[in-house]
Amino acid sequence: MKFAILHRWPRDTDAAITLQARLAPRVRLQPIPPRVRLIAGADATFTPDGRSVMAAVVLWDLKAGELVTSSTAAQSCNFPYVPGLLSFRELPCILAAFRKLRTQPDAVLYDGQGLAHPRRVGIASHLGLWIGIPTIGCAKSRLLGSFDEPPRERGGQSPLWHNGEQVGVVLRTRDGVKPMFVSPGHLCDHASAVRLTLATATKYRLPEPTRLAHHLVSALRTMW
Repeated sequence: MKFAILHRWPRDTDAAITLQARLAPRVRLQPIPPRVRLIAGADATFTPDGRSVMAAVVLWDLKAGELVTSSTAAQSCNFPYVPGLLSFRELPCILAAFRKLRTQPDAVLYDGQGLAHPRRVGIASHLGLWIGIPTIGCAKSRLLGSFDEPPRERGGQSPLWHNGEQVGVVLRTRDGVKPMFVSPGHLCDHASAVRLTLATATKYRLPEPTRLAHHLVSALRTMW
């Protein structure tokens, strides 16, 4: 994949927060076209000492229900751990993995937040701004906001609210399991985020693209 350079990477938290505030107005919420087939899943992990990050991107065929290809990357991590600034630790390596893909996905699921972020530009939104493809944040846990427990059946959902604004959907992807915290990233809206999350969560709680990406980075960490 090829994409333009969006910005240089800041090295301190104040500069990172300033950059997020500048990027947030550029995030666009809009429906994802119904005919999407190739869905990428992305995830990242760190070495035990926290000095290096490893990333994986998998390309999953929604129609065939199978893995098409994958790519990985590893590099040193130059940004401290700060809640709300995860993209500055993970995203440079994730982008390196995306650059290795020969086929461009129609949409991307990321194991993290999109709009459900203090400054409305979580890692899924930040990724979408970089690559110009619809992105969805599909997180296993909540970063912020309040919600009512969704119905326990698959597809049960309730809005996630923060400061009077809906920032995501709390979505049950399997009967009786813990819900996922789904939020639009970029070039996506709430309904599209829910639709694609359910379409790709075929057997497990996690959507298949992010589940496969998680297994791949876990294997990389084991081999490190």
